[in-house]
Parts: sequence; C-alpha cells; structure tokens
Amino acid sequence: MNSTKLITNRQALSEGIRDGIPIGLGYFVVSFTLGIAAKHAGLSPFQGFLTSFLNNASAGEYAAFTVIAADASYLEMALITLVANARYLLMSTVLSQKFSKNTPFYHRILVGFDVTDEIFGITVARSGFLNPFYNYGAMLVALPGWSIGTALGIFAGNVLPLSVVSALSVALYGMFLAIIIPPAKNDRSIALAVIASFILSFIATNIFYEISAGTRTIILTILIAGVASYIFPVKNEN
Repeated sequence: MNSTKLITNRQALSEGIRDGIPIGLGYFVVSFTLGIAAKHAGLSPFQGFLTSFLNNASAGEYAAFTVIAADASYLEMALITLVANARYLLMSTVLSQKFSKNTPFYHRILVGFDVTDEIFGITVARSGFLNPFYNYGAMLVALPGWSIGTALGIFAGNVLPLSVVSALSVALYGMFLAIIIPPAKNDRSIALAVIASFILSFIATNIFYEISAGTRTIILTILIAGVASYIFPVKNEN
C-alpha cells in the first residue's frame, strides 16, 4: 500500500486546495487579460464567466474568442478549440494510469473535466495512486479564479479607457511569449517552429485575407505541426 491511498478524502481535498491556491491566483491574473479578448469578441461578463468555467484553457479560449471576433462558423470554432486543446488528451491518458483500478468511472470523468497544465503538473508529482479528491480541491480554487478573472476582465474592458484596455491586452501576448520562449531556447526544433509560425501567419494574413482568421489559424496549425513532427520526430525510448 502506498501513502497516497492511506490518506482520507478530506485530507486529499485539503491538500488539493492548498496546492491549488497559487494556481488559482495565477489564473485570476491571466484570465483577467483573457477577459479583454472576450470583450473584444462581444461577450458579456456572464458569458465570459460561463465560458471560462466550462473551458479552463487559456490557448483554447483565446483561439475561440479570436474566431468569434472574426465571425467564424461554429465548425471553425470547434476545430480550432480541438486543435488548441489537443495536448490535454495526452495529459488525460497519463493521469488515467495513476488511478487505482477500483476508482469509479465518474471520478475519472470529473477529474478529466479540468485537466490543465498546472493541475496536471501538481498531480503527476504526487506519488502513488491518484486520489480524485486532491484534484477536486485544486479545482475548487482554480476554476473560480479563472472564471471570475475573465468576467472582471470583460467588465474592466467596458469601463476602463481604451488606452488602458489596450495596455492590459498586451499581457495576454506576454503570457504566450513566456510559454514559448523557454522551450524555444532549449530546443532548436521548437524555435524554428515558432519562427515559422510568425512568418507564415504574417504572410497568410496579408495574402489570404479573404479567408477568415479562424480558418487560417486551423490550416497553419495543422500544416506547421505536421511538417515539424515529420522533420523533427520525437524518438521514443524502449
């Protein structure tokens, strides 16, 4: 028996809340700037709150808000959200292997509802079997921080001066730069993919402007990811 299975559900919940507090605070700050993008897409504070509560994913939501602002179709929005959030499929697969075989299926579904980079990180770092109440504790602070921050960001976008809103919206791009720069510095293939993304996105915007922004994003994402995976394949060890 391992130590993770010996703790009670209440203990696991308490530890999840403890570890989730810094995540929730970080989510609040980042989602505030995400709310600015939601405001530009025409969403109300309640709509932004509901969107973030049901889809706790910065890249996926930003992609969705982008295609909404571009007046894209539901199909385009569904496809770009699927592509942007595809990594969570792999994370969910890893987490599923940490459950005890006696864990009910509904616990697996509920844990899978809020698989994020940060929650995944603190979860896989725990030894032994995964107690789902640990994830529930982290979700109790992460989800409100993310959704309330988005709603307040939309509200601020409605009342703050345009110059202030424009300045705050830059923070969201800063978040993406903070995500891509460290791995790009350590991996040549990622750096080349990032540079190619910038260049091809600029070219596509100026040449294929008659195509909606949502469709361009989907095409470029699949194209660049496909070519990069072919040229720089990840070699698995036996």
